[in-house]
Parts: sequence; structure tokens; C-alpha cells
Amino acid sequence: MSGRFITFEGGEGAGKSTQIDRLARRLEARGIAVVTTREPGGSDRAERIRGALLRGGAKSLGHLAEALLFSAARLDHLDSKIRPALADGAFVLSDRFADSTRAYQGLDGSLEPGLIASLERVVVGATKPDLTFILDVPAELGLSRAAARREAKAEGVDRFEAEDIAFHERLRQAFLAIGRKEPERCLLIDAREHADAVEERIWAAVEARFAADLPAEEPVRKAHAG
Repeated sequence: MSGRFITFEGGEGAGKSTQIDRLARRLEARGIAVVTTREPGGSDRAERIRGALLRGGAKSLGHLAEALLFSAARLDHLDSKIRPALADGAFVLSDRFADSTRAYQGLDGSLEPGLIASLERVVVGATKPDLTFILDVPAELGLSRAAARREAKAEGVDRFEAEDIAFHERLRQAFLAIGRKEPERCLLIDAREHADAVEERIWAAVEARFAADLPAEEPVRKAHAG
């Protein structure tokens, strides 16, 4: 049986990695093989490209160069990790995928939507997500969460986190537009809610969408007094 491909999208600090970890645990508890990954990155060569992109090494080259680098990383990611895992029947959970290229690189109109679509068609092909969660959070709240996370991990600001608040609010609107355009694939989640509530909404959607793929939950056996 071929696997299922679920992607998580949204702005900085939306809680994507947290929810991927939680969903992975729930799927594994049902006996499902799970592969978690991220973009840019996810494979050895793609991770090297990720480092250059997030350090801002390609920013001066322009939006097209960045989009091409993201596409090169995605191609290796798909060939090295995503497609083999799906072929083995795993559920693949990815922190960002092609929607992020649509949103980030297409944000200010520097790249025509047709060009981005052409890159996606060549690189992604038929390996499209079965379900995409768009975790929506106001830009100011998301950036404050991201700052707290960086402080806890003693990390620096990356190339995209360093953009101003207006950029991040436009980014939020770009993701919302993607969700409105493809409602059969995308599910909008209010990420302002507590992480537990977000988890439950995600799990309910996964159970409903992939009911035929999920083994029945083991009944809880109660101990008998005797």
C-alpha cells in the first residue's frame, strides 16, 4: 500500500514542528510507520542548501535564484526521502513543502505565479500532499513565539525571520489565499488556540480523511477485581 503525504504550512511561530511531533506519536500508536521531515532540507544535500538559504547567502541573487535553490533542495528531498517512504507505505509528515515556495517566493510579485507553478510541476510531479494543514496565527504573535524559541535554543535569526512585520503579515495572507484556493486539500487551523486543542483538530481531520488506512484503536482492557 502506498503511504500518505501530509504537509504543515504557515508563518513563523505557528507551531508546525510541535504538531508534527504530536501527530507522529498518535499515528505510531496506531501501528502506522511515520517519517517526519522538513523543508528546506530533509536529505543530506538538501540540508546543505538549507544552510545557505537560511543564512541569507542567496538573498542578494534575487527571488528567482532562491526559488531555484529551493526547487533543487526539494528535488533531492523527494528522491532521497519522501518518495521511498511513501512507496514503503509510511505516512510522511513534512514541515513545509511546495506551498511555502508559492507563499515566500511569490510574495511580492517578483516571480510570476506561472513560473512558480512550472517549477512545481517539474519538481513535484505527481507527489502532491494528500492533506495540508495551514496553521494560521497573527504575524506579531507568531514572531514573538519564534523569538522565545530562539532564545530557549540560543539560536540566531534566520534570513526569513529577520524580515519586517509587514512581510510576515503579507505571508500570512498568502497562506490563507492558498487555503481558499484549494479547500479540498488544505485545512485551515487557528493556531492561536492551545496546542492541545490544535492537536485534537488535526487528529480529527486525519481520522476522517484516512479512516481506511488507520488500524482500529486497541480497546482499553479494564482490570477485574477478584
